[in-house]
Amino acid sequence: MSNSASIPKQKELFGHPIGLYVLFFTEMWERFSYYGMRAILVLYLVAETKSDNAGLGWTNGEALALYGWYTMLVYVASIPGGWIADKFLGQKKSVLYGGILLVAGHGILAVEEMWAFYTGLALIIAGVGMLKPNISTMVGGLYKQGDIRRDKGFTIFYIGINVGAFLSSLIVGYVGEVHGWHYGFGLAGIGMALGLIQYVAGQRYLKHVGNFLGESENALDKEALNKPLTKIEKDRVIVLFISFLLVIVFWGAFEQAGGLMNIYASEKTNRMLMGFEVPASWFQSLNAMFIILLGTGVAGFWAKRKLQGKVSTSLFKMIVGLIIMGTGFFFMTAAAAQYSANGPIVDGHGGSAMYWLVLAYMFHTVGELCISPVALSYITKLAPVKYASLMMGVYFAMTGFGNKVAGLLGEASESMGEYTIFTGIAVFSIVFGILVMMFRKKLEVLTHGAEDNERTIEDETEGYELAEN
Repeated sequence: MSNSASIPKQKELFGHPIGLYVLFFTEMWERFSYYGMRAILVLYLVAETKSDNAGLGWTNGEALALYGWYTMLVYVASIPGGWIADKFLGQKKSVLYGGILLVAGHGILAVEEMWAFYTGLALIIAGVGMLKPNISTMVGGLYKQGDIRRDKGFTIFYIGINVGAFLSSLIVGYVGEVHGWHYGFGLAGIGMALGLIQYVAGQRYLKHVGNFLGESENALDKEALNKPLTKIEKDRVIVLFISFLLVIVFWGAFEQAGGLMNIYASEKTNRMLMGFEVPASWFQSLNAMFIILLGTGVAGFWAKRKLQGKVSTSLFKMIVGLIIMGTGFFFMTAAAAQYSANGPIVDGHGGSAMYWLVLAYMFHTVGELCISPVALSYITKLAPVKYASLMMGVYFAMTGFGNKVAGLLGEASESMGEYTIFTGIAVFSIVFGILVMMFRKKLEVLTHGAEDNERTIEDETEGYELAEN
């Protein structure tokens, strides 16, 4: 991420740099490929080997264990991915190489062999590690320090993530479940190829962002690689690491979506709707749909609070997001209770109602909008310039650890039951959020006013003047 003082004038579209939309569509297709594969991965693993759409025939516990390891490693790989960008390549080239690895990984998954399955997963892990932290850091590099549009820019970028997730859950999920798992995996690879082509075509709008600081002609950028961290920078890093605890708890709960909640939708939810059985994988699209519908509204709510002088710091938003997400699990508690009362699904009767899943995903989404894009923006505000991608990588690694926790909780449900797991997640998330809220003000002192002077900056852009009010 270049020093914000060196950002040149940029052309705008709808009040934001055009480069934001290049990154928007790149990430949209990358997430199309990732979430498309994620939507069918567990279902493929547990599908019977002799069924019409044969899978691997694993037990639920085995499938959730691999799911937890895979989703953890995908994000933990962001640490070496961020380090490589900071030390050798810069974010822009790292995103390119990550995209190439992802195209190869998803393509190999289309081959119906076990060596191809594990090779594809390994390439996807490496590709996400190179792309994910660096494209997010590039978004922050589009804005000057103190520009109040940065949080909203990350929310727009985050909507791109979820447009891809929404489409993939429906399209890849349907193709995988109905026409064949490996067709679904191959379709995910085609989506990533489209994203890579779009990224290369939009480079003229990203000339000033994501370049390797060691090759920069800007004296301030070169100096930032050589200077030791100041006391202020060290304090801000401490705050970031503490905020990452919220991230681990959040994703440990939230990522039940692809694992335990996915299996619950498949096995214990009555999915009949007017004579049509809704595919279990389609429920994965609810989160993305709600983000698309609610994303700008939630971002606008927080921006309005900021301008009114009300509490709207990043840490406050993240804590509130965790509490809201935790509350959503009480709907899954209700679903488990209803299943216990109604019994298994027989001839379209029994099981739990679909609306419990819909309500849970809605609350989870509002919580996610308060914590995930905000955390991405927070890192670009507090992280030292020379460690920008590395700190973003650490954030995604914490996301990965949360995914592993999600897998462990999913495995535990086999012995403890869904009712206990869902209720426990809800209570722990809410209580943990309240505890961190008690120390919020003391933690925010350590940011040394990083968010105190945020305002709308109008003098750095040119052309396409369609800025919002």
